[in-house]
Amino acid sequence: MPRTAPLRRLLLPVLLCCAVFVAGTACGGDDSGSGASSSASAGSSTGASPTTSAQAQKYAKTKFVANAGLAAGAAYQWIVKPYRAGKFKKGADGRKFAMVKAGLASAFAFNRLKAAAGNAKGDPLLSKAVAPLTAGIASLEGLAAKFGKGEAGAGDVGAVEDVINGVKDAGRSAGAEVTDKVPSTSQLTG
Repeated sequence: MPRTAPLRRLLLPVLLCCAVFVAGTACGGDDSGSGASSSASAGSSTGASPTTSAQAQKYAKTKFVANAGLAAGAAYQWIVKPYRAGKFKKGADGRKFAMVKAGLASAFAFNRLKAAAGNAKGDPLLSKAVAPLTAGIASLEGLAAKFGKGEAGAGDVGAVEDVINGVKDAGRSAGAEVTDKVPSTSQLTG
């Protein structure tokens, strides 16, 4: 029985690192595709690509709304809400699990926000509104590790909320209303 406690202490960080790695690589920030699948699909299917600049702008806004909504939903469901419920306080029941989920949600939200910022470039009005937020989005990059180690605090949760609210406001000002869409656990983990 005494051997299981040290093993659990070793296993938790390893599992957390693997989960963050899988979430970060599986989410992929490039919506254009990569590898052999994009080259195969580029030659075979041209009907799905926009033919006019108006269609390209519409797709850019649609992708922006989808990616920003997923980021906002993940941040609220697994970072903001548990923090407000006191799940991140030392000694709280389920703290480790809440922090692991917050780490995964943070990596997912960062990835989707980067993709949303890239999507915004396809629409002139949206790109102007989102451009000032890119530094805030970039500042969220290291939060997954902080949550995973249990080192994240009120300032980190506030930073996530500020960036999400800024992206929502930018979308609203450009005519692309962003609503929270909570991703499934399978989407969150890749």
